[in-house]
Amino acid sequence: MATMTSAPTDVPVKKAPLSAEQRQWIGKAVALIDQEKMRQLDLAITAIHSPTGKAGAVNQWMARHMRDIGMESIYQPMDELSGNAAGWKRGSSGGPSLMLYAPVDTHFEAVEEEDVPWVGPRLTAEMLPDAYIAPNGDVIGLGSSNPKGMVTTLTEAARCVIAAGIPLRGDLVLACADGGMPTQPPRDERHQNHGLGSGVTYMINHGVTADFCIISKPGWTVAWEEVGLCWFKVTVRGQLGYAGITRSIPGFRNSIVHSATVIQELDQWLIDYQQRNTSGLCSPQGAVAAVRAGWPHKPSFPSAATEIYIDVRQTPRQTPAEVRAEFAEGIEQIKKKHPHLNLDWEMYAAYPSASTNPESWVIQSTMRGWEFAEGKQHHARTGTSGQTDASAIRNLGIPTARVGFPPVPTVPPEWQGFGGMGVSHIPDLAKVTKAIIYAIVDTCTRTRAEVGLS
Repeated sequence: MATMTSAPTDVPVKKAPLSAEQRQWIGKAVALIDQEKMRQLDLAITAIHSPTGKAGAVNQWMARHMRDIGMESIYQPMDELSGNAAGWKRGSSGGPSLMLYAPVDTHFEAVEEEDVPWVGPRLTAEMLPDAYIAPNGDVIGLGSSNPKGMVTTLTEAARCVIAAGIPLRGDLVLACADGGMPTQPPRDERHQNHGLGSGVTYMINHGVTADFCIISKPGWTVAWEEVGLCWFKVTVRGQLGYAGITRSIPGFRNSIVHSATVIQELDQWLIDYQQRNTSGLCSPQGAVAAVRAGWPHKPSFPSAATEIYIDVRQTPRQTPAEVRAEFAEGIEQIKKKHPHLNLDWEMYAAYPSASTNPESWVIQSTMRGWEFAEGKQHHARTGTSGQTDASAIRNLGIPTARVGFPPVPTVPPEWQGFGGMGVSHIPDLAKVTKAIIYAIVDTCTRTRAEVGLS
């Protein structure tokens, strides 16, 4: 079991005085925030269906839009269906570069045959890419809030800074990538495996980089760390049977029935695991998320194997190897408690967590931006367990701050379980844009030495 070390749960926001000219630039850019432009941008990109591994079309659209707002841009293909978009507003030289990043892929195919009944009895409006504007001004559609509202927020910040004519010293980079969702869609002859940070990893490894990064994901606070994840498969072994005789066979081993015991034990183990490993901003949860066994069209034949799939989150104080060792210990305890069980397991995916020093310029600057937009003192939020591309960016050497919007206040009760990911409330996004503009000016109009870079 991993040994937790101390980690900060809150840090003071350091002052970095702005010149009168910098304050004027911020005010000029903030005055240009246009909620209707944001609404129309969010609507446009939500309407371009982009499940993980198939976000090429929306990122081609984004590359063109970046040019329209005054940036140099590229579309970076990864395969036939997938690619990333990146744009630059070049600085005059001598200043730090800042990347504004958000993933753009959504986690559902939005196909009834694929998703129902697993998402519920039907696909609701926020699970479909048929985007529309609600009477209250919200944008409704698959991913309109997370992730496409975040793309909208960052893009509007870049547009306003460019339109205000602010003289940047360092480059401003705007980037959107495929493969940001915690999923692994099947590979076919047209595209590779994507998900778990595949797009942003490819993007940075192929030349799109910066001194600092701000990623936008849900949560109206600034964070310097998020969880990673490990995926496990537990296979419960039994015997192939026939419904007409299983009760006649002494000691018949029904893997599906035995898996019920394993699932209950794993669920309790996940609760204990979270309590043991909570530290810093992270409280790593987990879930038994899928079960597979037998033939639905042949229920007369109980399956000889039942597979159980588990997502276990990890903090930056843990490595995937340590989580694997802790899971192995948990499995051994289940076997000892239930010696009649026959099971084996494997870890089939791992996404390492990472953190940025909260004293880093980008964390401090983003917190100053948050305080500017919110009008009160910043306090970090603890107990988080959501995985983002921030860990991949940090692991590739770029100090990264995460900032996002508050819980969407207008989500209908029947959609609450989905987290409001398909309901985009533009006034809240505009507030985040205000914070981002502050961080851009605070960072990109200074010299590298001023922000602690050589």
